[in-house]
Amino acid sequence: MIRPILVLTLLLSATYLNAQSEADQLRACLLNYINGTSYNQPEQIEKAFYDKANLYLSKPDEPVFLVPAKEYASWFNKGKPGEANGRTGKILSIDISNDIAIAKAEIVIAARDLRYIDLFLLKKLEGEWKIISKAATLMAKDAASIQTTTKPVKEVVFEGLLHPWSIAFLNEEEALVSEKDGQLVKVNLTTKTKTALSGFPEDLIDSIRVRSRGDNSGIFEVVLDPDFSNNQHIYVSYAAENEMGATTKVIRAKLVGTKLSQVKTLLVAAPYTREMYHYGGGMTFGQDGKLYITIGERLFNEKDEPPMPIAQNLQDKRGKIYRLNPDGSIPEDNPDFGANSVPGLYAVGIRAAQGITLNPSTGQIWFSEHGTIQGDEINILQKGANYGWPIITTGKYRAPNYDPPKLEGTSFTDPTWYWLHTVAPTGLTFYTGEEFPTWKGNLLVPGLSRGSLWRFIVEGTTIKHAEELFVDDRVRCRKVRQSPAGKLYMLTDEENGKIIRIRHQEPINN
Repeated sequence: MIRPILVLTLLLSATYLNAQSEADQLRACLLNYINGTSYNQPEQIEKAFYDKANLYLSKPDEPVFLVPAKEYASWFNKGKPGEANGRTGKILSIDISNDIAIAKAEIVIAARDLRYIDLFLLKKLEGEWKIISKAATLMAKDAASIQTTTKPVKEVVFEGLLHPWSIAFLNEEEALVSEKDGQLVKVNLTTKTKTALSGFPEDLIDSIRVRSRGDNSGIFEVVLDPDFSNNQHIYVSYAAENEMGATTKVIRAKLVGTKLSQVKTLLVAAPYTREMYHYGGGMTFGQDGKLYITIGERLFNEKDEPPMPIAQNLQDKRGKIYRLNPDGSIPEDNPDFGANSVPGLYAVGIRAAQGITLNPSTGQIWFSEHGTIQGDEINILQKGANYGWPIITTGKYRAPNYDPPKLEGTSFTDPTWYWLHTVAPTGLTFYTGEEFPTWKGNLLVPGLSRGSLWRFIVEGTTIKHAEELFVDDRVRCRKVRQSPAGKLYMLTDEENGKIIRIRHQEPINN
């Protein structure tokens, strides 16, 4: 008779091995492709692919053409089977979601000084992982060392924050941090102390008191005035409440030591409602000195949309991006949305944009957007643009039977980038520091889902390359920011929230 404890041990071991083998099986499928193409073994290449799979390839006179997997495998029957052909590859990342997965590999052909990045879409079919699609891009020679010469590592420099949302550096030692579950605080990275600022408006609704309702309230963005050294003005967005519910509110205040004074309300995104989602609250100053603000549409499910969806209704303050003067007045050169539109509108069709940032090299403003089921996006802000929600989306609706109205004569602006899986992108930033020379001008985008942190190489308005960082050390990330000296930091979205320095790992000489 087998003892119960032994049975439990065997069951737990089997569960662990099954979970472990899932990734191992997927890795074995990818290695069939990598090794098959490196050692002239067409049969092994075919084994990696679903028999109806296509590869999306390119050549100088044809940007995209399809090649069936069997035909592609036949290209590797010219060399001696089993003999290395000078092509090498390695798996960079694997992202599994139930029976589908996305993987990335690096392929190097040293003799021709070529480096490719391959992206694979895989599916588990009849118990086996198979590649169902593949695309590749040729990397520029100056990008060839990105994976090997730039080695970012994390260093916790502060902890004990209550779900921090945003950080604004006063200098290299001190910063203001907004806590979604707490207060607006001043932290000192040297003494490891934090002090709550007094004078914050009393209509703040934080997440702790109302968490049972699925609330996402609290203090959101904090930014400094471009002329902060002279006027000490700061700008804060937060969830405000009254007897009717809650909404997004933006204030300006003067920072005097650890006290807020001269508090002035700049925007109240009424109506106040009982919905406790998607406040938005992202803020940034443009090169024009204007304040740009994201306001979410506040709904969780599309089934609750009115006949004219909130984000498309020009008389509703929700689901929009605003452009204001620093004192809250409306710039004269704002786009004209019509006589009955709410004041301050700059763009419409927004669902749940949290992150918004300036690209200092171009003056463009970029923002992140949460989808529902997939549909997460990166957009470039354009004057008067309509980003389409909920009429169009790159993802799916939560309400499977939702049929958005047709808005005749309305044109929509496509995203610059969108993911095929959920990322929940948040507070993005363009890197301009010196510590990571190959990252200069890159866009860094954190995410809440699965603890993502992405690095994008941007050329003009086009994203040319995407890399997910720290795939072996994931943590929900709410914001990435630079200090005045260009040091890179990230905020973790946890009960014991942390400020993490992302620094370069110095090479070890053997």
